This record gives sequence, C-alpha cells and structure tokens, in this order.
Amino acid sequence: MSRWSKAVLAAWAVGVSGVAFALPATPPAGEADRALELLKTAVSFKTVEGFHQIPAFANYLAGQFRQAGFAESDIRFQPIGETGALTVTWPGTDKALKPLVISDHMDVVAADPKDWTRDPFKPVVENGYVYGRGSLDNKFDVAMVVTTLIRMKQEGYKPRRTIILALSGDEETAMATTRVLAGQLKNAELVLNGDGGGGTLDENGKPMVFGFQAGEKTYADFEISFTSPGGHSSRPGSPHENAIYRLAKAIDRIASYQFPVQSNELTVAYLKATAEKTPGALGDAMRRFAANPKDAEAAATLSADPEYIGQVRTTCVATMLQGGHALNALPQKASVSVNCRIFPGVKVADVEATLKQVVADKDATFATIGDPTASDASPLRPDVMDAVKKAVDLAHPGVPVVPNMAAGASDSLHFRANGVPSYGVSAVFMKPSDDFAHGLNERAPVAAIPGALVQWHSLLITLSSR
Repeated sequence: MSRWSKAVLAAWAVGVSGVAFALPATPPAGEADRALELLKTAVSFKTVEGFHQIPAFANYLAGQFRQAGFAESDIRFQPIGETGALTVTWPGTDKALKPLVISDHMDVVAADPKDWTRDPFKPVVENGYVYGRGSLDNKFDVAMVVTTLIRMKQEGYKPRRTIILALSGDEETAMATTRVLAGQLKNAELVLNGDGGGGTLDENGKPMVFGFQAGEKTYADFEISFTSPGGHSSRPGSPHENAIYRLAKAIDRIASYQFPVQSNELTVAYLKATAEKTPGALGDAMRRFAANPKDAEAAATLSADPEYIGQVRTTCVATMLQGGHALNALPQKASVSVNCRIFPGVKVADVEATLKQVVADKDATFATIGDPTASDASPLRPDVMDAVKKAVDLAHPGVPVVPNMAAGASDSLHFRANGVPSYGVSAVFMKPSDDFAHGLNERAPVAAIPGALVQWHSLLITLSSR
C-alpha cells in the first residue's frame, strides 16, 4: 500500500482535470523532521531591524523553492531599505481566478542574549520545545508553509488558483514592506495569514478551540499636550495656567469616557461561541449581547472585563506621561500619550475628534504619532470557514472554530485596507502559558508541527482548487 494508508487517509480533494489528491490526517514520514530543521535554521538568522539579515534569510528560503522545482522567474526578492519582501508565485491553471495569498513575516523583535537563558539566535530543542527568537512569531508558520508548498509541488499538485507566498520584512516595525506587498497584491481573492489566529490547548495539552481571526482593531497613538509660560515654583499663580494641572484634568476626562458600544458579524459570532464555554454572569452577558447588541446591561458587564471590553468598544488609554523641566520651576509643557485600539470601520480622525470633545480644552494640542491605518473586518465567508473547519478537524477532530478579532495589528491590516479579505489561520496549537512571543525565552512546541503540516496542506489544497 502507498504511504497514504487507511490509517492516515481522511479525505480527498479534487484538483484540476479531476485528479484527486489525498488529504491525510498525518504528514508523510520524515516531513515533520524536515519542517523542524527548517524552523531551526530560520531562527538562526538574526532578522532584527538594523542587522541586515532579511536578504540572507530570504535567499535561503528562495533556495529551498529552487531546489523543489519552482521556476526562478516566480521567485522574487524586493529590497526595501535594509530589509525587503520575498514573493513566490505558483501559477494556477485557471488564469481567470484571482490569486490566493499566504502572508507571513520574516523579521522578529529584538532580543538581548544577556536576558535569555539560551542565546536567542541559536535554536535549541529542549523539553519538547524549539527555543529562540521568532520560533513562534512568526517563523513557526513560515517553516510550516514553506515545507507544505514544497511537499505539494513534489506530490505533483497543480493548483487551479494561483498561490502567492508573500513574506514581509518589517512587520514588527514600520511595515513598509507590508504596504508594498498589499498594494501589489490588492487584486487577490483573499489572504491567509499565518501571523494570526491559532489553536488553544488546555493546561493538560487537550485541544480546546481554534481561533479564526477575521478582524483587527486599528492601532493609533495620540500625544496631547499643554503649554504654559512657566516661572519660579515659589510663585505658582493660577492653577489654570499650570500645564500639569490642565493635563491632569484632561486625563481624568479621558479615563471617565467610554466610546459607544459597537458590534459586527465577527464579534457577535465570537461572543456567541465563547458564551458556551463561559459560566456565570459573564457567559450570560455574552449570550445576551450576541442576541441583542443593544443590550446595555450586557455591554456594561463585558466592558467591565479587560478581556472583553475590546470586543464591544473602541478603547483609549493613557500610557506615557511627560511634564516639567525642573524641580523648582513651573512647567512649561506637559503631555500624555494615549493609545487607542479602534473598532474596525471607525476612522482614526473620528476617534481624534472624539478625544478633543472629551478633553474640552481649546488650548490642548493633539498630534498623531506614526501613520495609523484603519480597515474593516473581513466577512465570515462560508467557503473560507468551511475550508478552515475541514483542515482543523482533519488535524484535531471535533475542535470548534471560533471567529475572533485581535487587539493587535498584523500584515492583515494593510491587505484589508486595500479591500482584500484577510484571515489569521496560524496552525500552531499551544497552551496559553507557553506563549512567550515578543518575550524572554520564546519557544514553540515541537508536538504542534505534525498537526500544523496537516492543517496547512488541507487548507491550501482546498482553497487553491476552487
């Protein structure tokens, strides 16, 4: 019998010309080991901003695709500053279909070896984990996707819909490469993002739920400042002339304000599904809100919980303070940084206008920090949902797929801003207590690799054959 034995054969996908391709519930022999080696090699590239390692890592990945038989003309690295973007295009047989894009990022956040138990850029496999910066965010899914595409090529699969792997080089910082890729690929049918969503295990290692990320809140920072003439601290004068006092009042007003309750298809579906696993008053509030988003009492209960307030409102919170210039002098300037996580579909300018109304001081100055980009949530398309459920069930039978909205930002933000539906479908299943992304001693569970390979294989074949 072929390697697709009855023990592993779970489903079939019909590709072009009626050719059937196996969708097994376990990866082929040796594939998990190959994916692990690719992940370890990926971690060894110090793809931190300023170290100029993105081109080297991209060249390594490009070499993997060349060896697998991908055409040189379909592999492209675009230098952008000291970093860049890598795209690998696998042409489909039906040129009328829009391409399927896979999005991941090659860069990682900084890591100081002095703070780590192990060198963050020398991958170590220990106690069932791959340790190293980027082992989870985002080189785990990069390694799984690259391994899967090479496997599909070697199996003789011919996608009906063109597949484009788009790897950005500065997702953790300026997202300049992301903007370039999103602009170039704005004609895509949809994006599958390995840097979002993912599976959750309980503390005993049992698969609990798969998060299907279909939206992100817009990230925006504002600086609100007050100025005053200053002077000697022995002559305080009127409190209304003191920049720190006026700023303190503004901060109090911001702290007391709540943005209007909002909902969309995504948040309603998430709260409805989460309510089934949430006991007590909180679970009851979720059910009521999902049934009627105008239920003020339910919204208030959810807003009182830090875990869920972001699902029903835009949030703005003071995060940094600066003021004064000497202990014995009246302040000439005082400012506060306010971080906002904005509900999908709401404009950044509208949030700034609201903050100005809340502060209610004509002498306050507002400045937007950076260049925030807003986008709507992606629709919960039945074809995508079905494909994800099929892939997850193949690797982890019976695990529910729950749509969610992230509070942070990923490359999906810019694809959505260009009108391309984007979905976070990271294939790693892990315990919340194992999540050290961006933190010390980042690690990824080795045991997650086989299921991740099964999931990506099923998902890519299903969606590229339609």
